[in-house]
Amino acid sequence: MAHIVVLGAGLGGTIMAYELRDVLGKTHQITVVNKGSTYSFVPSNPWVAVGWRDRQSVEVDLVPAFARREIALRPEGAKRLHPEENRIELNDGSSLSYDYLVIATGPELAFDEIPGLGPDGHTQSVCQVDHALGAKAAFDALVKKPGPVIIGAVQGASCFGPAYEFAFILEKALRDAKVRDRVPMTFVTSEPYIGHLGLDGVGDTKGLLESTMRNRHIKWITNAKVQKVDAGVMTVEELNDDGSLKTVHELPHDFSMMLPAFRGVEAVRGIEGLTNPRGFILADKHQQNPTFKNVFSIGVCVAIPPTGKTAVPVGVPKTGFMIESMVTATAKNIARLVAGEEPNAQGSWNAVCLADFGDGGIAFVAQPQIPPRNVNWSSQGKWVHAAKIGFEKYFLYKIRLGKAEPFYERLALQALGIDKLKAISFD
Repeated sequence: MAHIVVLGAGLGGTIMAYELRDVLGKTHQITVVNKGSTYSFVPSNPWVAVGWRDRQSVEVDLVPAFARREIALRPEGAKRLHPEENRIELNDGSSLSYDYLVIATGPELAFDEIPGLGPDGHTQSVCQVDHALGAKAAFDALVKKPGPVIIGAVQGASCFGPAYEFAFILEKALRDAKVRDRVPMTFVTSEPYIGHLGLDGVGDTKGLLESTMRNRHIKWITNAKVQKVDAGVMTVEELNDDGSLKTVHELPHDFSMMLPAFRGVEAVRGIEGLTNPRGFILADKHQQNPTFKNVFSIGVCVAIPPTGKTAVPVGVPKTGFMIESMVTATAKNIARLVAGEEPNAQGSWNAVCLADFGDGGIAFVAQPQIPPRNVNWSSQGKWVHAAKIGFEKYFLYKIRLGKAEPFYERLALQALGIDKLKAISFD
């Protein structure tokens, strides 16, 4: 009997455990190591930050869900991985041995790299549900006393979709509160242009997002490098495309939400042969680490080079469809290793994304995610908002049931004709 450990219980880690159970059956042991016993649906955090969702509506208790699938849960969390010993040191001082390991930790949020950034400084976050609840309190204060707002993503960020989503969701919430006319908004991003998304754009995301910002009176600054954030003022360098300094902005703000850069979590960071200098996990086309062959990685923690040179560092996002394809490939490859065969499955690394804007949104399909592409399509409409709500309900339902059915793969299959994406059924 083999023991497979999944490190992390986010979107990737949770469905990883379910898919491993499906392909391995009940003969082998599966354990998930996570800090806590709760799954939180991160895509809903922008809604939490304006009061459209509460904690209970976006979280799932993993204890009964995992028990239903005979998956063990260790909620102590990992202190340090020792891959040369096939061992994880847990935060309570105990250790857990494994035959195969899947690292699905997600990132550590590098707020400390910019003075004043983050919930402990002068900006809000929607990266975690606790952060989003803090942002909700700040939003309530903004409604009572309107003032300038800054939303965006700092240098080195690789997840831009939630910044755009939150900018438009916040704008809608301010209109609903009848105070939008007293809240000037600026979008500040390290991207070389609006709609780059770390992917060099998908379809006409540049034109669609710029048009939406103009229609909603949101100004923007691209090629932006945040120097520091003080109470009431954000200092931002705007660079030319060649990297030279264009101007320095001293932007006033009463409310700001800036997505940080990511790095690998402390439990794995700095392990030679396992991670790159930023702490992300090195993986080959089979999601397998080249040094430690019984270690695989999926999701945001995987090291992926940027799509090209930019004036300000911009990372590559790991979207839901890409993560699900990593999960499926990894499950198949571990099953082959358990059977004495070599890995041969590869993730498709396509992107299907629904970006909600509160009362509309943009959807895009990129196959593959990193250009050049066979499919490069984007569209907008109120149907995207409805689809995102359906996605949330569907995915949380599947997590509670312990089902591994990949949502994004189903979405892509139904979108083969592209226009069919508007007629998705979520029952």
